[in-house]
Amino acid sequence: MKEKKFFNRSLFLLFVGFLVIIVMGCQSSESTNPESGENDPETDSSEPTDISISMRTLAFTHVENHPNINEDEYVNKLEEMTNVDLDITLVPHNEFEQKMDLMFASGDIPDVVSTSGAYGGGSTLRDAVRAGVFLPLGDLLKEHAPNLMEQVPESVWESVTFEDGKIYAIPEFLGNPSRRATIVRADLLEEAGIPVPKTPEEAWTVEETLDVLRKFKEMGVKEPYIGRAEFKYADTFFGSYDVFPYESQLEVVDGKIQPKFFDVENMTKALTTYKTMYEEGLIHSEFLTHEYNDYKNAGLSGNGGMWTMNANELLQWEAQIKESVPEADIEIIPSPRGPDGSGGHYLYGDVQRSFMINKDAEDKVVEIIKFLDWMLTEEAETYFSYGIEGEDYTLDGDQVNYNQPSTNEEINIERYRTGWLWMVKDTTYYANLLELSEEGKDLMNTYDTILAEEGRDGIRFNTAIEALDSTPQLQASSDKPAPFLLEKMAKIVTGEESVDTWAQVIEDWKQRGGDKYLEEIQERYDSGEFLESRR
Repeated sequence: MKEKKFFNRSLFLLFVGFLVIIVMGCQSSESTNPESGENDPETDSSEPTDISISMRTLAFTHVENHPNINEDEYVNKLEEMTNVDLDITLVPHNEFEQKMDLMFASGDIPDVVSTSGAYGGGSTLRDAVRAGVFLPLGDLLKEHAPNLMEQVPESVWESVTFEDGKIYAIPEFLGNPSRRATIVRADLLEEAGIPVPKTPEEAWTVEETLDVLRKFKEMGVKEPYIGRAEFKYADTFFGSYDVFPYESQLEVVDGKIQPKFFDVENMTKALTTYKTMYEEGLIHSEFLTHEYNDYKNAGLSGNGGMWTMNANELLQWEAQIKESVPEADIEIIPSPRGPDGSGGHYLYGDVQRSFMINKDAEDKVVEIIKFLDWMLTEEAETYFSYGIEGEDYTLDGDQVNYNQPSTNEEINIERYRTGWLWMVKDTTYYANLLELSEEGKDLMNTYDTILAEEGRDGIRFNTAIEALDSTPQLQASSDKPAPFLLEKMAKIVTGEESVDTWAQVIEDWKQRGGDKYLEEIQERYDSGEFLESRR
C-alpha cells in the first residue's frame, strides 16, 4: 500500500514537472518571437545589421575590376568580424561628383554615404545636409564611439563640423598633410653618375631638375617626367613656384585675399618650365590626355624617370615595377626648390573621406557608428594590415609571418584592403606593414626628414565657397585647376598661346564670375571664418 501511494505521488510530480517545462518552453518561445513585440537583446545582437553604403572607387584596380565587390572575400570576412551585412554601391572615381548629384536628385540614398573630404562630392551634398537628409552625430559619437573620440584629432573634428555647428560626418583622417612626394629612379641616377639628394639642403633647383630630365632623355628614358591629364600628380613645378591653382591655395597680398595663381611672375615661370619640358620631349607630347592608367603604366613599365605619387604607396609601386624592371630602384627625393628656396606639393586637408548616415537609417545608427568605430581597434588594424589569418599570414607567438605580396594582383589586393576597405583610420601610412622591413622603416623616416620639411598650403575655408556654384568652369577642386584655367594652361604649354598672356587670363577669369568669388572669400576672411595656412 505504501509503495502504491509513493508511485502515484511520483507520477503526479513528474506530471507537474512536465507542465512546468512546457510553460517555460512556451515563454521562451514567445520571448524570441519578433511578432510578440518584445525585444531580446541577445537575440537581436546576433542578427547581422544590414548596411547599404555608397563608396567612391578611388581608381583602385582591385575595386574597379572586381565583378562584384560585395562577394569579395575580404568584404565577407569584414562582415563576419563585425556582424554586418554590407551592400556596397560603387561610385566611379572619375564621375564621382556627377554621380553623387544624380543620387541626391533621385532621392535613392543608401544608409551611409561616403564623401570626398569632409563634405565634398557633388554640389547637392551641401544642400542635402542643410535639408536634414543626414543625422547629426555629435552626441551619438560621444556615447557609442570611444575609439573615434580618443584617436581622431580635435582639429579633424573641427574640419567635419558643419556650418550649423553640428557633426554629420565620421572622418578618415590624415595625420601628416604632406603626402605627395617627388619620386626618382635612383638606379638611373647611379647610371648617370648623379648623386641622389637625401636632405632638403641637397634639393635640386628647377634648372638642375631639368638637367637631370635631359640626362634621362639622353639615356633613352621614354618619359623623363611622367605627365598626366589636368596636371594631376604632375604638378611638381607649380609647387616650386608656389602657384598651385587649387581651392586651398589662397594668400593675402596687400590686405586682400586672393588665389595664388594671381602671382603672374611665378605662374609664368612655372608654365614656362612645363613648356620647356614639352618642347624638349622631357614629358610625353600627349600627357594632357593621359589618364591614371597611362600614368601608372609609364611608371611600372620602366618608361618613366621621375614622377609624383603618394608617399605611402612607394613600396607597393617598387614591388610592381620590379616585375618588369628588376634593377629598378625608386626613391623619394626632396622636391625641386623654387626662387624662395622651398617646394613640394600641396598639403592635403586633414580629412580624406568621411561617412555620413542617412536619417532614414536612424533605427540602426548606433550599429553603424559601432561598425565604423571598430575600424580604429587593434583587431581591425591587424585585419586590414595583414589580411586573413592562415591565408595571408600566420602567428608564431606575437611574431607575424606575413606573406609579402609579390605579384601585381597580390599588391593590388593589399592596396585595396589597406587603402579602400579600411574606411576609417589615420591614412598617413600603414605602420604595421612598414615595420616588417628595413625599407618600410626607411620610408617612415622619410616622412620626418623630407616630407615634413616641404609642401605648400594656403588659407582655407571649412565649407566650400558658393559664388562659383553656377559657373563650374571657374571652380577649382582640391587638386585640379578650374576648367577655364586648365584650358589656358594647356594652350600655353603646347605653344598655342603665349606664356605672356597670363595676366589677361586672370582678368578674363574675373570678368566671367571670378569677381564674385573674390568678394565672398574677402567677406568670409574679414569675418574670421577661415583656417590659417599650415606652412
